[in-house]
Amino acid sequence: MTTAPTAHSGPAPAPTTPWTGLLRATADECLDLLSGAAGSDWTRPAHDLDWTCRETLDHLALGLIGYAGLLIARPSDRYIALFASLDAGAPIPACLEGIGIATSLLASAVRETPADARAWHPWGHSDRTGFAAMGITELVCHTYDIAHALGVRWTPPDEASAAVLDRLFPDAPTAHAPSDALLWCTGRVPLPERPRQANWQWNGTVR
Repeated sequence: MTTAPTAHSGPAPAPTTPWTGLLRATADECLDLLSGAAGSDWTRPAHDLDWTCRETLDHLALGLIGYAGLLIARPSDRYIALFASLDAGAPIPACLEGIGIATSLLASAVRETPADARAWHPWGHSDRTGFAAMGITELVCHTYDIAHALGVRWTPPDEASAAVLDRLFPDAPTAHAPSDALLWCTGRVPLPERPRQANWQWNGTVR
C-alpha cells in the first residue's frame, strides 16, 4: 500500500450533502456521461485495467451490490456469498440501467443501516458512511477508466470527491482539487511532484 504523506488533522467533517444524496448524485452524473458514449466501442480495454469497458460495468455492479449486501448481513470476518452481474447479452444502455439499480439498492441499505452498525471489509471494518464512500469511489474511478478509454474527458465531482477523501483516505494530499487528489489516491493519475501510485488502498475503518 502506498499512502500520501500529508495528513488531515482532527475528525473528518460530514459532507454538506447526505451520503445517500452524494451517492445518487454521483451515479446520475456518471451514468449520464456514460450514456452519451453508449454507441462507442465498449470492447476496448478500460484505462489500465484487465477488463474491457463493458466488463468494467460487471465489476461495478458487483461492487455496489456487494457493499449493499455487507451492510445488510453485517458479517464480522468474511465477504457475502451473493455475487451480482449484468446480462452478458444486454446492450450498454440496459447495463447502465443496471448500474443505476445497484446504486439505488446501496443507497437504500445506507439509509436503513443504523449509525453504530459495522460490517467486514478487507480494507477495514466499516459503517454506512464508509460503504457509501466506497460506492462513490467505485463509480468515480470506473467511470474515469471507461471515459478515458473511450476518449471522453471527465472530471469527478469535487463535493463527492472531498467527502470520500475525508472518509476513506485520511492521509490524502490537501493542496490539490479534491477530484485530482482522489484520482491520485486511487492510482489513476500523477500529481505535481507526486508520481502515480502503483499500489493503493483506502481505509474504511471508523475513526
